[in-house]
This record gives sequence, C-alpha cells and structure tokens, in this order.
Amino acid sequence: MPFVSSHHAEIYYEVTGSGPAVVLAHGRGGNSASWFQQVPLFGERYTVIVFDHRCFGRSVCDPTHFDRAYFADDLAAVLDAADLEQAAVVCQSMGGWTGLRLAIEQPERVSALVLSNTTAGVSTPAADRAIAKARQAFAEHGISASALAPDFPSRAPGLAYLYAQISGLNLQVNDNLHSKSPASTSAEELASLKPPTLLISSDKDTIFPPEAIREIGGLIPGADFVQLPEAGHSPYFETPNTFNDKVCAFLNRHLG
Repeated sequence: MPFVSSHHAEIYYEVTGSGPAVVLAHGRGGNSASWFQQVPLFGERYTVIVFDHRCFGRSVCDPTHFDRAYFADDLAAVLDAADLEQAAVVCQSMGGWTGLRLAIEQPERVSALVLSNTTAGVSTPAADRAIAKARQAFAEHGISASALAPDFPSRAPGLAYLYAQISGLNLQVNDNLHSKSPASTSAEELASLKPPTLLISSDKDTIFPPEAIREIGGLIPGADFVQLPEAGHSPYFETPNTFNDKVCAFLNRHLG
C-alpha cells in the first residue's frame, strides 16, 4: 500500500487508470473508499488518484498534527509520489480546503478544480452562517446523518448504512478533531484563481446550502455553477449518475 510522508503524517493514496490525472479529495464524513461510484468510471478515461486526508482512513497521523494548513502540501506530496506534475482536483466538503489552497498556492499543479458542496475555507456572510450551522448539526446529529439528505435513509437504506460504515472507518475522527489554523481564503485570492472552476451545490444540502456556494462562486471569475436536485450534502454518493455526468462534462471540456 503506497504512503507518502508529509508534515508529521503518512498519507495513504491509490492510483487507478490512465490518461490526464484527476484527484478526488474526500470530506470529513468519508475517506478514499467513499469514491467507489466514481473511480471505476473516471478510470476509463483518466488517471484517478484517491487519498486519505491526515487522521482519516489509512493515513497515519497523530491528532495533534491535524491541521488544514497542511492539506495542500499533503496533496502536493501525493502528486510528487505518483510522479504527476499536474492534476484536476475534485473536492467534496472538507476536501475543498485542500484543492482550493493548492490551486492558489501552486496553480501550475491544478489543471481544473471542482468544489462540491463546500465553502472551502472562504469567508462570506452566507458561508460563515453555514459553517456555524454545520458545527451545531455535527454536534447534535453526527457527521453521517448530517451529510445526507433528510429523506435519503428512507429512500436508500442500504446506501445510508454503507455511508455510516465508511465514515466509521475514520477511527481518529471525533468532535475533538479540529484544525489549529482557520485556512481562510480571501476574496482577492479567489479573484486571481487560475484553474477553470466548477462549483456544485444540492437542493437538500442542509450543511452548505446553495446560497452559500453560489455566493462563493460569484467571487471566482468565469466559474461554472450547477445545483443538483434530490441530493443532500453528498451528491457524489446519493445521486452519483447525475454528479458524475456534470463532473465528467466539465473535465472533458478542460482536460480533453
């Protein structure tokens, strides 16, 4: 199993397929296994990289070294280990902090950026309200319950169960796992963002509602925005066909 060292952590990653590189960066409720409905499809056309953020899944990191300030460097280390100069980065929720900061700090390494259901460390009035609400929801209901549409467990009980099981593999993740750094991104940094960017939101996302994502998209010149029906906070998991179609169309347009 491949690991790469980065800032007091051993980051686990996997590489599948061939072609232009695409990285999938998971959220706080997931890990590299969360992308089982994307990797086989994307791997038909792209080199697909999945990884576990520090303290998640199979990555080895003492919780005292959990800090979003390391996320971009962790991903850069994965790209180096996989011998890739550049990749498109598809980010879900917490993964947005990773992809956006890498695109700002090392724009030559990011060929395209997808920010799905994430405020990505950007501070706007709507985003700040959403973050405060999300913290309360996590504390009251847990990550797994908050990350899906309210009616998803009744519509797809097996998948809802699987989501909780995948999330449960993050043995070091609990309410006490917090970043030391705010990892905030300014409006000025967004205005100078280089890679083509797609923002995705969902009708039933109770963590980061569409208005928060749309507000951030308005700060990124030329950014595309799509709002997906039916799904909650995790459209890649809840409505994978629709999510995959939108992401693949965007990647095909910009990666060839």
